[in-house]
Amino acid sequence: MTTAVRPRAEIPLESTWDTASVFPSDAEWEREIALVESQLPALAAFRGRLHEGPATIATWFSALEQTMGSVEKIVLYATMFYTVDVGNQDALARQARAVGIVARAQAAAAFAEPELLAISSQQLAEWTAHDERMKPLAHYFTSLAKRKEHIGSADVEALLSAVSEPFANAASIHAILADADLQFGHATAADGTQIPIAQGNINALLASPDRETRRTAWQGYADAHLAVKNTMATCLSTGVKQNIFTAQARRYPSALDAALAETHIPSEVFHQLIKTFQANLPTWHRYWRLLRKTHGYDQLHVYDIKAPLAKKQIVVPYEQSIEWIVEGLKPLGPEYSAIMRRGMTTDRWVDIYPNKGKRMGAFSTGTVGARPFILMNYNDDIFSMSTLAHELGHSMHSYLTWGSQPYIYANYGIFVAEVASNFNQALVRDHLLRTNPDRDFQISLIEEAMSNFHRYFFVMPTLARFELEIHQRAERGEGLTAQSMIQLMADLFREGYGDEVVIDADRIGSTWCQFSTHLYANFYVYQYATGISAAHTLARHVLDGEPGAVDRYLTFLRSGSSLYPIDVLKRAGVDMLSPEPVNDAFSVLSHYVDRLEQLLG
Repeated sequence: MTTAVRPRAEIPLESTWDTASVFPSDAEWEREIALVESQLPALAAFRGRLHEGPATIATWFSALEQTMGSVEKIVLYATMFYTVDVGNQDALARQARAVGIVARAQAAAAFAEPELLAISSQQLAEWTAHDERMKPLAHYFTSLAKRKEHIGSADVEALLSAVSEPFANAASIHAILADADLQFGHATAADGTQIPIAQGNINALLASPDRETRRTAWQGYADAHLAVKNTMATCLSTGVKQNIFTAQARRYPSALDAALAETHIPSEVFHQLIKTFQANLPTWHRYWRLLRKTHGYDQLHVYDIKAPLAKKQIVVPYEQSIEWIVEGLKPLGPEYSAIMRRGMTTDRWVDIYPNKGKRMGAFSTGTVGARPFILMNYNDDIFSMSTLAHELGHSMHSYLTWGSQPYIYANYGIFVAEVASNFNQALVRDHLLRTNPDRDFQISLIEEAMSNFHRYFFVMPTLARFELEIHQRAERGEGLTAQSMIQLMADLFREGYGDEVVIDADRIGSTWCQFSTHLYANFYVYQYATGISAAHTLARHVLDGEPGAVDRYLTFLRSGSSLYPIDVLKRAGVDMLSPEPVNDAFSVLSHYVDRLEQLLG
């Protein structure tokens, strides 16, 4: 397990992602910016002309694709430098420029949807049916019509696009605080050894076999956030108010309604998830009880949740991860495996190791016309291996969508994205549990699964409940303060942990401070829980050898946003309007607890 954090300059080039494949140099990036700036007046020149007919509309979409494709590459390049060294001022300036270009491009294109909506649905349908260039736009027009009453005039849409840049400031300030300015101090092991705490190694420290390391790391990490809780609370309160403002501007009754309508998710999916989650909390309570008894603690604390149960740590170098992931995903066919292997090696999709200033966690990014890319903080353990499999699910989803769909459907929402990532993990875990009977290995692998479920199926639904409540309070005109949010968060976790875990109210209550991106995305986090649920249902179909399951799944990956999320998942074989997928995922969770009880008994 790696806990040392090197400066960025000491990371070998081959262990970093290939920025040159996006733009060979900063000069080329600057030229692309100049090109986009020159194209914006041409986009604006279409204003007032879309009623002219299918030729004009098709030409408009072609111009939009060209410009926005360039904008997305500009943002990608900036992101690749900024996220690996968030304290680098040049990278920060580059990122700020990219955000500004996005806002200007969106403002230049903001007239289009109101103009298209001014054309009758019947007329658009006729043009779509008879013009080859228009045919791929049929689903887009249908989706647009569903949002008709919530789209403003061209001037209103231009204004909403223009304010997207200043509206991003609250999230940006929170992120800069978390990733660049927080002073974490050191974790102290039982023998007195001190280890610097950083965003890149906090998860490894919390999985340490040494309880004192875990305790001091968890407390130090939380305390660093608590030291700036009022600033972070002001940022989050601002983000909530921005969500409410946008919902009101678009004539939605609430921020939740606005968020769900934007992605065509029925509201019952959100509320059903929360209800099913609460009903199944006893499964989690059983797990906490098992941990306490196994470790022999009188009391289980939150910092004990990831304490290793296996007697020996499983060391998993990056190269070993590649082999296990490729083997585990063989059911999806040789082409899928070959693309993944190249991405993890010669094509340099992955920025592998932690470094000072690197953004915490992991994510997949990329855009049409470039490769998918993955940011990792790889720690040579089984958790990192599974995280890599997870992010590869996102990257392969993008890769296959980009190769199959026109630009307008090349992006997709997290509701389906988290299915692909968790599906990968489910298949890799199944392969390793079947092929490696070593007791410590099995325990370690199930621990990793439980850790992933803890984040996606415990923390995220709890954050979703928190997010709903703070939006409702703000919608009622109530103020949001650091202490009120800390208390709310602590109360929700107290219910989730039950009587099995000791609650340090301020520290566990500061969990919202530690999500500097998720909670600014307007009801984003619940989709992690729905995603892991759908993923395990689809994985079971593939692992059971159900006829057509692999083809249906690969078709899902190639679909992008060409269908509504609920519909594309239903075609793949899972109905998210039913509570069954969430209950099924809790059955998987319960099975892991059963297996751990057998292994530890």
